[in-house]
Amino acid sequence: MPKLKCMECKKEHPEEVRYTCDCGGLLEVKYNFEKIDFDLNEARKQPIGVWRYKALLPAKKNVSLQEGGTPLYECKTLSKELNIKLYVKNEGANPTGSFKDRGMTVGVSKAIEFGSKVAACASTGNTSASLAAYSARAGLTCVVLIPGGKIAYGKLAQALIHGARVVAISGSFDDAMAMVQEMCDKYKIYLLNSINPYRLEGQKTLGYEIYDQLNHVPERIILPVGNAGNISAIWKGLTEFQNLGIINKLPVMCGIQAEGSKPLTDLFKKNLPELIPEKHPETIATAIRIGNPVSWKKAIKAICNSEGLAESVTDDEILSAQKLLSRKEGIFVEPASAASIAGLLKLIDNGEIDSGEEIVCVTTGHGLKDPNTVIDSCKDELIEIKNSGELYEIISSL
Repeated sequence: MPKLKCMECKKEHPEEVRYTCDCGGLLEVKYNFEKIDFDLNEARKQPIGVWRYKALLPAKKNVSLQEGGTPLYECKTLSKELNIKLYVKNEGANPTGSFKDRGMTVGVSKAIEFGSKVAACASTGNTSASLAAYSARAGLTCVVLIPGGKIAYGKLAQALIHGARVVAISGSFDDAMAMVQEMCDKYKIYLLNSINPYRLEGQKTLGYEIYDQLNHVPERIILPVGNAGNISAIWKGLTEFQNLGIINKLPVMCGIQAEGSKPLTDLFKKNLPELIPEKHPETIATAIRIGNPVSWKKAIKAICNSEGLAESVTDDEILSAQKLLSRKEGIFVEPASAASIAGLLKLIDNGEIDSGEEIVCVTTGHGLKDPNTVIDSCKDELIEIKNSGELYEIISSL
């Protein structure tokens, strides 16, 4: 049976409803790999997806919407233009349109296993959409707290249609996070933000799949960072494959934040001993508009242990990268997802990436999650005409 182990004091806890250690440290799920019977070739007889790797997951009950198994696109046009070997792992192809589904299938399965009747989260959008869908699937009551006026309508619509009790607070995501933690503790509600170590176990399968689809480990993985759980989860998955003898090398991990919300980047670049929260995070990339990421210690550990880095990009760079990926490769992602592409371009310009490097950029959510931002950024490209003559004039100029 897996155990929970504190990152700080190293104390071990049995499987139970617990989010932090008694000392306040973050918890990780630890396995005895000598007792795990996992053969990747045997696992590959099952459809690719989160539950292909069930022997490496802590959940006994499977509440699933067929998550995972997302496309890994080889981006030939951008590879040629940038003089690298670029792949995009498109997590927007998950059931609710984001990578959060990987964590929710495991997290909600654990909620059922623990006998919970109500699940809750704080969210900038994707977490609420995913938790609402999986709660509906499992028959759980779902409560989500969102920062009022700070959530994209595509995501809010998902939470509402799946029947979640959506509560908009006056404050930021970090305010909502503090409030939901207090609520869950007081009323014994199961919390499913990334502070929940079982949820991150589902997200680690993203790392498994990157190897599974490429059949080797890329030199570098670049992804957006918001609450900072995903980068550490991918790293955990790949280190587990190394411990199992499936792979013999690990990638460089690069986390990208928005310029207006970059506490982890500041921590890394300034070599600070502790994270200094951004009190008023602002960015058009709402999914990563988080000033005090709860999983920052796990994230910085993954970055440093992989000899990776953290970088930030501006909103203009994010929107430009969103268009670039859509128009060069036909992959439509939300602004936060495009941060990984914007980060790639910046790292190339800064000389951090060598010619010919093989790189996987993770795009975390579908573009339709935030259609208003796209319309605003492309509104000058909309052509209005009065007659067919004007249409023919446009066509003749193509």
